Amino acid sequence: MAKRPRTRTVLALALGAAAVWAARDIPRQIGGKSRGDRRSRVEASPQFSEGKFRNTVPATMLAAASMPKVFAATLTGREARHPHQPIPLVTPAPGLDATGLHVTWYGHSSALVEIEGRRILLDPVWSDRCSPSRITGPRRLHEPPLPLRELPPLDAVLISHDHYDHLDMVTIQNLVDLQAAPFLVPLGVGAHLERWGVPPTRIIELDWNEKAKVNGIELVATPARHFSGRGFNRDETLWASWAILGPTRKVFYSGDTGYFPGFAEIGEEYGPFDATLVQVGAYGDAWPDIHMLPEDGVAVHVDVRGGLMIPVHWATFNLALHDWSEPADRTWREAKARDVRLAIPRPGERVDVDNPPPVDGWWQQIA
Repeated sequence: MAKRPRTRTVLALALGAAAVWAARDIPRQIGGKSRGDRRSRVEASPQFSEGKFRNTVPATMLAAASMPKVFAATLTGREARHPHQPIPLVTPAPGLDATGLHVTWYGHSSALVEIEGRRILLDPVWSDRCSPSRITGPRRLHEPPLPLRELPPLDAVLISHDHYDHLDMVTIQNLVDLQAAPFLVPLGVGAHLERWGVPPTRIIELDWNEKAKVNGIELVATPARHFSGRGFNRDETLWASWAILGPTRKVFYSGDTGYFPGFAEIGEEYGPFDATLVQVGAYGDAWPDIHMLPEDGVAVHVDVRGGLMIPVHWATFNLALHDWSEPADRTWREAKARDVRLAIPRPGERVDVDNPPPVDGWWQQIA
């Protein structure tokens, strides 16, 4: 039976609305380009050459020849890449002060560092998908442990690079309204934020090993081995790891990275660190230089002279071909082998760095 005219009209209106949204919103999601003084700083960076930022140790991206094999692999083993039961969430307790040193992991790479009375938010992504589209792209495997509006007052927001699973337009726009904290970003990323309505006075752009002091906490953009890009162009903005240096306590965040000798130099220059948050997930044989294996993540923790290791960049989004639980399993095994102190919290669980909870294998019960 032919579709009724009313059904066709409704479908046409829906498709038209979707096309209007895509034409308006996706270009905004892609972000802005550096111009003026911001562009001058980009071009003056020692990391910038021939129109792009470069790694100190060259990194091979996913080769075109590998793409058919990777695509074929995505069609098998899908069940193992998702937990079989709901991921347990912990609702953070309200009203806790930020004294001492605590880390709350919200999922993927989003985390709150409470260090000596200050609060630093890392790579906040609260949207349902890490994608320029609301209807396609990797979708969350669990809800955020708390609404964005229930975050405590922040002193700074740190961004490691501009990929969608680390820099989310809607989350940033909400934080502009909900918080008064500045945004600290690698060179070039400020153009995205400014296009999304972040006041220039709240944007601090840093090159590698440049520092900014916010409310008594020194924040250093340290090197990483990765790449950047939100559209078809790559490496027009910088990527970074971060050293968070309080009066007496220190935290290191790896961002996304492949392993390279620069981490030992970071440890010598800024360590030892009381805690590290290190990327251990979304790895693959076809892209070994830009995302670490869990064993590499433990090596980074050792290189930077870390105390307690908290693995991140796993559990929330399905971004690779490995089993959902594998990053945590391999990290736990390697940490035991290298006598590394480890905490693997549930999303939303607040970890006291000086008195962390024992690793209990919670993820194995739902994998």
